[in-house]
Amino acid sequence: MAAQTDHGVPLSTLSPKFLHSNSTSHTWPFSAIAELIDNAYDPDVSAKQFWIDKTVVKGKECLSFMDNGNGLDHETMHKMLSFGYSDKIAMNGQEPIGIYGNGFKSGSMRLGKDAVVFSKSKRTSCVGMLSQTYLEMIGANQIIVPIVSFEERNTNKYILYLIQ
Repeated sequence: MAAQTDHGVPLSTLSPKFLHSNSTSHTWPFSAIAELIDNAYDPDVSAKQFWIDKTVVKGKECLSFMDNGNGLDHETMHKMLSFGYSDKIAMNGQEPIGIYGNGFKSGSMRLGKDAVVFSKSKRTSCVGMLSQTYLEMIGANQIIVPIVSFEERNTNKYILYLIQ
């Protein structure tokens, strides 16, 4: 059954199989890595440094990508993990590289079946997950993107957001 708005109009949904098929636009792993690096250097991110590391977690090789950019709040994290959303604009004469809202998804899913994103901006800390393994495990018939955010409201007081 299609998800519906409050007006009864069916919404478009994406099958979890799309995560894999979308990733095949990268025939070479290095083009997928380039997508992830490009995101760090868009003008709204302003990263000055970028690190790539390989580690082993529970017997599985994992790549980690880290930058020292501005970070994401919960709304921006949700857009980044959704498909086709991009509100990037030129800043200080620098044009953004990513403008179609697909690079992170295609790049990360080309390199692995799961991506966990940790981000900290000035007032918000977020964790988001894009996981083919999770979707297969729960038998999902559409893509579900869990996001947990903590937003600072006053000194030492945080609001917890659970977005799905």
